[in-house]
Amino acid sequence: MKRIGMTLLLIAVAAISTASAVLAEDTPQIKRPIGYYKVFPLRTANMPAIRGSVAASTTIPMFSYALTSPIDGHAYQGLIVGRSPFFHGARTIGIPTVIVPLIIKMPDGGVFDPTKADPTCSPAGTPLSLTQNSPIFKNHDFVMDGVDVGTGQYIDEFQRGTFWTDVSVTGNRYHNVLSPVTTATAVTFNVPVSEGKTYPPSSTLPSCGNEGVVDNQTLDNFLQGTAIPGLAAQGVKPTTFPIFVVYNVVQGAPGTDIFGACCILGFHNAIGFPTQTYGIADYETSGLFSGTSDTTTMAHEVGEWMDDPLGSNGVPNWGHIGQQTGCQNNLEVGDPLSGSNLPGVLMPNGFTYALQELAYFSWFYRQSPSLGTDGDFSNNETFEVDAGPVCF
Repeated sequence: MKRIGMTLLLIAVAAISTASAVLAEDTPQIKRPIGYYKVFPLRTANMPAIRGSVAASTTIPMFSYALTSPIDGHAYQGLIVGRSPFFHGARTIGIPTVIVPLIIKMPDGGVFDPTKADPTCSPAGTPLSLTQNSPIFKNHDFVMDGVDVGTGQYIDEFQRGTFWTDVSVTGNRYHNVLSPVTTATAVTFNVPVSEGKTYPPSSTLPSCGNEGVVDNQTLDNFLQGTAIPGLAAQGVKPTTFPIFVVYNVVQGAPGTDIFGACCILGFHNAIGFPTQTYGIADYETSGLFSGTSDTTTMAHEVGEWMDDPLGSNGVPNWGHIGQQTGCQNNLEVGDPLSGSNLPGVLMPNGFTYALQELAYFSWFYRQSPSLGTDGDFSNNETFEVDAGPVCF
């Protein structure tokens, strides 16, 4: 049976919190940090040049789309990772992907290492090994909105689900696969003084183990200026997708106050020409952020990277839902459902993974009927109607 009331429930939750990733206060004495997600659009986007770069295979594969939204009558166009679902034929493609474990060393001595065992907060394995064996990178048979969309990686199958009307007619021929997937040697970031802080568990901040906060701009400067150039010898370049994995480290924008402009759980970005896309995701086990655990952030960021790789795919304004308390106008498929997850996914390693639910393409553009599975507007039946009137 469809969960018809879930959309109204999610809206109600969003209306009483500043983000769906907020963990409600257990007692008046306990203040909880807020978790959310970011995208940083390509600053020097020259679309004809980027399309030329795609055609010349000097950046990741992307396809162009264009449509007029019935909600406002405006024309929209953009670029999505992979092959187009709107043309029949053999349309399976691989995007070389590099998992990069990022060790964070705070100036106060705190160390957050996704390659190390943590029997207390990650007893099933290291955050890195659990990420490597997650449905983000390994195959699973996914059912979305009651429809078996096939066996594959989560974001690949989500992409099949979002364009189901077009791809189901060709059977199992449409796939955008993270492949080959390799793992780089761990990169260490020694956080400058005053740019990072360790928060141990306390009565006012109950968590499993330490939580780290690093200034977002400081971290991204390191990724752009040091980490990505240094990974060139391991195959990282504009034709690949590097995804950084941190462990129980979030970001403040700006600063390191966990109760201030915090906490960014992950983001994706695009820089330079030929354009290098990349992302970063927190493997989170602290229990501080509602609806956020293990690979929910990875699912959110990889899904958004695939559908909005340059951060510039415009849509009619939507908002007042998920993490967005105001209005937003981009194709960030995770944001309207931040904190809403699929049923746990059991993988062959015996671990049951948490994956965030994602919104379909038709939800943003108010396409009716939806192109998605079962005519729905998200991949776990939360959205059974589109985003509604243009947000103001």
